[in-house]
Amino acid sequence: MSAERRPVHSSRRSVLRAGALTGLGLAGAQLAVPGRAGAAPGTGFLVGRGLADATGEVAEVGLMGYGRFDQQAAGLHTRLRARAFVVADRASGRRVMLIVADSPMIFHSVHQAVLRRLAGAYGDLYTEQNVLVTATHTHAGPGGYSHHLLYNTTTFGFHRKTFEAVADGLFEAAQRAHDDLAPSELVLSHGTLTGASVNRSRSAFDRNPKADRDHFPDAVDTHTTLLRVERAGRAVGAVNWFPVHSTSMSGDNRLVSADNKGYAAYHWEREVHGVDYLADGSPAFVSAFAQTNSGDMSPNLDLRPPTTPEDFAHTRANGLRQFEAAAAQLPEPGVRLTGPVDSRLVYVDLSDVTVGPEFTGDGRTHRTSKPCVGASMAAGSLEDGPAFPGFEEGDNPFWDAISDSVIYTVSPELRQAQAPKDVFVPIGEMNRVYPWVQERVPVMLVRIGRLHLIGIPGEVTVCAGLRLRRTVAAIVGADLDDVLVAGYANSYFHYVTTPEEYDAQQYEGGSTLFGRWQLPALQQTAAALATSLRDGTELPLGPKAPDLSGKALSLQPGVVLDAPPLLRKFGDVLVPPRESHRAGERAETVFAGAHPGNDLHRGDTYLEIQRRDSGGTWRTVADDGDWQTRFHWARDGVAASRVTLTWDIPQGTPPGTYRMVYHGDARSLTGTITPFTGTSPAFTVR
Repeated sequence: MSAERRPVHSSRRSVLRAGALTGLGLAGAQLAVPGRAGAAPGTGFLVGRGLADATGEVAEVGLMGYGRFDQQAAGLHTRLRARAFVVADRASGRRVMLIVADSPMIFHSVHQAVLRRLAGAYGDLYTEQNVLVTATHTHAGPGGYSHHLLYNTTTFGFHRKTFEAVADGLFEAAQRAHDDLAPSELVLSHGTLTGASVNRSRSAFDRNPKADRDHFPDAVDTHTTLLRVERAGRAVGAVNWFPVHSTSMSGDNRLVSADNKGYAAYHWEREVHGVDYLADGSPAFVSAFAQTNSGDMSPNLDLRPPTTPEDFAHTRANGLRQFEAAAAQLPEPGVRLTGPVDSRLVYVDLSDVTVGPEFTGDGRTHRTSKPCVGASMAAGSLEDGPAFPGFEEGDNPFWDAISDSVIYTVSPELRQAQAPKDVFVPIGEMNRVYPWVQERVPVMLVRIGRLHLIGIPGEVTVCAGLRLRRTVAAIVGADLDDVLVAGYANSYFHYVTTPEEYDAQQYEGGSTLFGRWQLPALQQTAAALATSLRDGTELPLGPKAPDLSGKALSLQPGVVLDAPPLLRKFGDVLVPPRESHRAGERAETVFAGAHPGNDLHRGDTYLEIQRRDSGGTWRTVADDGDWQTRFHWARDGVAASRVTLTWDIPQGTPPGTYRMVYHGDARSLTGTITPFTGTSPAFTVR
């Protein structure tokens, strides 16, 4: 008996919920999100929450983050979600939208595409001035969706299917948040989280002044902040900010995964609450785990890259720690926010900023320069995952000499502006021929009551973030804890280090593209935004970045043809599961499959784990968005595919009869795509 194929966002099943919680030692986790029946309904804000699938291609596309040509996707571990929140001040009518995406980066291409979609749907209600789009920076997401060439090198060019999936997913989450607007209260709280991060660039950190180092006694930013949404005294959503890289999944991993922050959100939404959407179509609970100044914060506490398969356990453990620190704040009274709601965004040409002496630290005026890649950037972060062999963090005199004497000549002015960086690639000069990296970047400041978010399109170290936060807090008169850097926001320009950290030319300094004075230039911009926000004045937009959508290069051909193995048809079971399993074991089935790039199944699923109920009907208990499932794809010859579905059966799974269902799509030589379904033999769980 076959079950009807249904979308992921249908009413969520709960049969595995108890098993999942028991396996994590959290059978009582619901107690972490208590209601507060005595609280009055909120009247100051309208708040909306939205959740959508933003997963791109999961096969034969480079994964983004480690810069490895060999890290090509070969399946799916967890789907990538976009989570949106709209906050409207009922008194002034002003509103802001925050979108947090399980994505490696938010490139300007995506930012523009989402804004275009919002303008088409809502006119000028949501614009670049009030929409903050950020990424969790998973290093296990598909790339190829930038319009700047540097970020598409390991993906062999632009991948339109992934681009559209990301943009559509973010827009869909925004639509759902808009439709969900309802009277709500917002509560802000702060906590401390240790044992979830380590400074991967301690030698650079130690160069900072004592006033900065003393703020982080262990060279780690332990500050965790929670903004929760309450309706009728009960939490219905939350945004958590905590700085740690999403590099728990290793560079050897080949499955698309939301990494540690994605797991934290998944756990809260699915394993604790048990459902995605209620019967009326509204989300049961939406939890976003957003980045702050995580530039030098690694989840790999032993300062070595994870290896497969230990990276799956490390990902869950780190995500669980972030969830626990956030959920522990729910019983706290926190601060109930009141208006105003406001925001500002400007564009800055970071390649040409004159920085005033009040921001440079040495009492002199300085200038930024055209972007340059340092040799230490090519080395990668050795603690999270090295990139190109032959490069080291710190000094690279050999490559400096080779590049300067053989490949190109660095002008004295550029060398001085970038010193002491060993310039490996003067990528700003390459921009004259083709857009490799963005130079005109957006910088944003958002206010929701006493909470201030500084939107920076890069990876900000903790001390660089501290200086940005102090700059804004001093101007607007806010508590420092209530001013946060929202990293990976609206675009991407690599790293932001303090001038002192830059001098060390570790990976982060080599990746600070615009020279030693890049952070002071951003502080100067943040100060202008804060002053404008405080005084209620407008700011010129600045040199807006161009639309490069017509220049994207696609170098990798698409799927040409799918064919089943000899004497087989699509969906046939090649290797069946065992007849009987116990909880804690892995069930596995191999199917004659097709290339998953034919249909990304966004908002749907490639697989289902089904259980037969007492009436003989098959009920879905897990899909490809669940932690316990994995979807592996591999070529079998030239045109055939082998698809392996696995299910790690959670402890506490009810005994019964189960089966695995695979949903595929095959392309003919004429380009026709035909969906098909494969079903495994039934097996028992004892």
